[in-house]
Amino acid sequence: MADDTTGTDRDAQFWHDARRHLLRYGVAFTPEIIEHASGSFVHTADGRRILDFTSGQMSAILGHSHPRIVECVQRQIAGLDHLYSGMLSRPVVDLARRLAGTLPDPLDKVLLLTTGAESNEAALRMAKLVTGRHEIVSFARSWHGMTQAAASATYSAGRKGYGPGAPGNFAIPVPHSHRPDITHADGTLDWQRQLDLAFDLIDAQSSGSLAACLVEPILSSGGVIEPPVGYFAALRRKCRERGMLLILDEAQTGLCRTGTWYAFERDGVVPDILTLSKTLGAGLPLAAVITSAEIEERAHERGFLFFTTHVSDPLVAAVGNTVLDVLETERLDEQARARGEFLRKGLDELAARHPSIGDVRGRGLLLGVEFATDDGDTSAPDVLGARVTGRCLELGLHMNIVQLPGMGGTLRIAPPLTATEEELTLGLEILDRTLTEVTATA
Repeated sequence: MADDTTGTDRDAQFWHDARRHLLRYGVAFTPEIIEHASGSFVHTADGRRILDFTSGQMSAILGHSHPRIVECVQRQIAGLDHLYSGMLSRPVVDLARRLAGTLPDPLDKVLLLTTGAESNEAALRMAKLVTGRHEIVSFARSWHGMTQAAASATYSAGRKGYGPGAPGNFAIPVPHSHRPDITHADGTLDWQRQLDLAFDLIDAQSSGSLAACLVEPILSSGGVIEPPVGYFAALRRKCRERGMLLILDEAQTGLCRTGTWYAFERDGVVPDILTLSKTLGAGLPLAAVITSAEIEERAHERGFLFFTTHVSDPLVAAVGNTVLDVLETERLDEQARARGEFLRKGLDELAARHPSIGDVRGRGLLLGVEFATDDGDTSAPDVLGARVTGRCLELGLHMNIVQLPGMGGTLRIAPPLTATEEELTLGLEILDRTLTEVTATA
């Protein structure tokens, strides 16, 4: 009893200290104290285990505390952790070479950084320098980060109350097949006309300084929306016609998450600049900007500067090499396809039984489940989504809900690529039970 009381007191002190000392940053803290994590589960202070269907912050593609990552960090930090930013080490050069080897020509020049926002910041800075222009086009439900240029190209959240963003940022509509805004006669999305109209408006607003288009191949924070096949080829043509660079942000889709090494492979469109983050470090802070030798040379000639504290750090570069080792040896691109098909089939079966599910979409192990109602109440899916995620957590499943105006609530499901079919089945069972309970009491 004394130990239990001590533990209870310690937990109460934890929450007291959290409320008193932590600056809140935009998301409600999960009402659990997490003690450790392993594989597909996180473990709480009160002994519960919670199945992690978000891979941490959509990053831990190898699960938590993967033995190869643990061994790499222990070995590397004992020998070479951090350097002056102008010094080079073998892990950095090895990772740059190996990343280039996973990509089509001409993507062979690599800058290693820390976060997705930082990589997008560097990519936009480079694009502006090499084009001599400053205007940036992004999707209206995008998320590219919280630093200045990245936040200015982010439209899904966080724009109000902070004063003006970077000048020259424009949004174009998302080609959302489930919620088409411009349609053919049969009611399906007419994405080509939508894109044409979008760039008519861009041209009307531009001061003649269009530099780049920064987009996600699949909008994750925007509700797991995948533009139709053909869209990115058409978008690239729009960029080429205007002398713009195409930047693809594969923070969440890169490195096998969607069943291929990179999501852009589906469309056969090679970006001018590619940004990677989240999945590259498998949960550790590692990001990359990858571009062509031609663009890199032009940037260098014009004095490109992105000299940061942790650029080319050897510790996380070694982790990145280990991530590539595991992806290759365990053929996790193939596993993500197979596990993704398994999970998608299970979600489709849930949709057939639960009218509250309006759409299931996504690719590989990045899937979205959108809630809907038949009565047109756009607030109801938001309320349902919040109740579903809360009950799932109580039952041992961590889910993430995207709630954007006019889009209802969309579960964003991204378990580790190493998740077993048994773990995916467990997640489906908890979601099934949750939907049954929550809709019965709605």
